Amino acid sequence: MPENRVPTDVDRLAESFLTARAALNPIEATFWGLPGHDSEMPDFTPAWFEQNAQLRRDTLAAIRAAESVDATDRITVAALTEELESALACRDLGVEESHVRALASPLQDIRDTFDLTPANTPSDWAVIAERLSKVPESVQGYLASLRDAAARGVVAPQRQIRAAISQCAPNLGDEGFFATFARDAQAEDGEPLTPAVRADLERSARAASDAYAELRDYLESDLLPVGPERDAVGREHYAAYSRYFLGAQVDLEETYAWGQEELARITSAMEETAHRIKPGASVAEAMEFLDTDPGRRLEGTDALQAWMQEKSDAAIEALGASHFDIPQQIRRLECRIAPTHSGGIYYTGPSDDLVTRPGRMWWSVPEGVTSFSTWRELTTVYHEGVPGHHLQIAQTVLRADLLNRWRRIGSWVSGHGEGWALYAERLMADLGFLDDPGDYLGMLDGQSMRAARVVIDIGVHCELPAPAEVGGGEWTYDKAWALLTAHANMPEPTLRFELDRYLGWPGQAPSYKVGERLWMQARDEVKAREGAGFDLTAFHRRALDVGSVGLDVLHRAVLGGFD
Repeated sequence: MPENRVPTDVDRLAESFLTARAALNPIEATFWGLPGHDSEMPDFTPAWFEQNAQLRRDTLAAIRAAESVDATDRITVAALTEELESALACRDLGVEESHVRALASPLQDIRDTFDLTPANTPSDWAVIAERLSKVPESVQGYLASLRDAAARGVVAPQRQIRAAISQCAPNLGDEGFFATFARDAQAEDGEPLTPAVRADLERSARAASDAYAELRDYLESDLLPVGPERDAVGREHYAAYSRYFLGAQVDLEETYAWGQEELARITSAMEETAHRIKPGASVAEAMEFLDTDPGRRLEGTDALQAWMQEKSDAAIEALGASHFDIPQQIRRLECRIAPTHSGGIYYTGPSDDLVTRPGRMWWSVPEGVTSFSTWRELTTVYHEGVPGHHLQIAQTVLRADLLNRWRRIGSWVSGHGEGWALYAERLMADLGFLDDPGDYLGMLDGQSMRAARVVIDIGVHCELPAPAEVGGGEWTYDKAWALLTAHANMPEPTLRFELDRYLGWPGQAPSYKVGERLWMQARDEVKAREGAGFDLTAFHRRALDVGSVGLDVLHRAVLGGFD
């Protein structure tokens, strides 16, 4: 692909779509680091959902008619077409307005955007105050959509509604998120906020808390009694979701069987590694041994944050000198303790200008947890940082000379992004960064959970026979729980949340492991084609320069299918 290319009609069409998306969904605009929308909120009404769908239909018609001038254009057309078609296929299922989930529904989106809204100066906090004042309107729009869907007989499963009800509680009252967020407001540059801004924040926080209380009451009194007990969405719906999250269509029965084989392979590797840690030990015994090793313990979140930053910085330095081309502009990665307490670890990309907001790795520490095991989490630093999400996302943001803005910051396919991050973990093991058997067991432990996800998610939602390991026959919640707890080593509350997530967000969780599989298949095909001339560093550079696209498009791109 040529560098410093002149923008084309295809580029302009893709960027126009991104601009329209940002105006419709300011939460996404903030996530992308696009300025101008941080004081706004989406309204989440039924009309809003249809506006988004119509934008996709209009853009799809335009992109199909567009004339490509080079390979970069052809990739953009293929990637944007795939995103629009798969999103519209999900829209056509008729359930979009009904979404209530343990993760990734408006309930979480509204609250979580305040973690990313710029808060550097008192002026930024004036913008935040304006955004906070619009939370009630967004919640009312969401309620209107839930009522619209319920009137059509479309209601989320009871398990997801119960999870959502429990997630409303931390946002309520004088000690809830909104109140403490307003009370503790402080500009990062140290300048004081004006009394007027503080008053606006406190008033808007009370209104936001009241809105979430109303949402909780509706979920509890009106929606929960009519929600179905059944978690499975069925094969037809699942196929649409799977395509959306992968940007590829896979054989679900074959992938289900592969997931079970992969789980068995990882289990065997964990047993072998446990013997290396402590001869004759089981996996559980080896983990207990590692957990009690004072050299692998961190006490307090300050120590955790410092350790994350140290390991991240070291990886950037080592890999940038050998295995990857890491531009200087993206060698800054901030490691932070998140203000939430869900237990997740996640990455947020840099702003479009690479200055306003750097790439950040966040650790959401559960309430009461003060001690951490490094052997479990070193692989996570590589997953979220370098060579994982930070290298992947920040390098794409950097390529303004090559890619249009939609390709750089607006195109995100879970199977591509999360698949790359798992691929990055395995690559770090191959490169010797996880040679310590404890650290290697930590990587395998994470892989084990990701493989279990494939089996549970596809099996439950497509209603395939459960594995013999959990008794075969029809899947039940108890069988899914038995499989997950047998292959994932986390506290029970974390695993309960994980299972709720799989049951309520079909197709997303398997995209990690299936995405990794498709990444490895693409690399192996390129390697087989190039033979002795294969250069792994060059492959990674070429593949990442494509941006986050559907995995079918990536496969074609790295094999020269758009040249």
